[in-house]
Amino acid sequence: MSHDDRATQSDQLIARMQAARGYIYPEWELAARTDPDFTEAYNRLYELALGEGRHVSAKVREFVAIALLAFRGAEREVLVAHMQRAIRLGATKEELFEVLEATMVPGGAPTFHRGVNALLEID
Repeated sequence: MSHDDRATQSDQLIARMQAARGYIYPEWELAARTDPDFTEAYNRLYELALGEGRHVSAKVREFVAIALLAFRGAEREVLVAHMQRAIRLGATKEELFEVLEATMVPGGAPTFHRGVNALLEID
């Protein structure tokens, strides 16, 4: 594959990732430009994990991701990006708050607080 073909592949992949998520982290943009085949494989897994399921909607899958990311100590901008995606998928701020409430018992107050801190950025 020529350098130009690889650059085009990378640009198209980045555009698809951006369109599907509403965001793309700089780290994944670098990965797409460095190794588009690897990043394409990751993107396919992402789409299967956080896209529409047969039984669970993409919105609910985002709720699960948000709860896990808050528990694992994700950076605020990561939580905000996933919350914004959930809203694009039909979630409300009230639903997001309830998702965070559900993290209190299994994840503790720090998990809840981390999520609410990110929710403050959502308009």
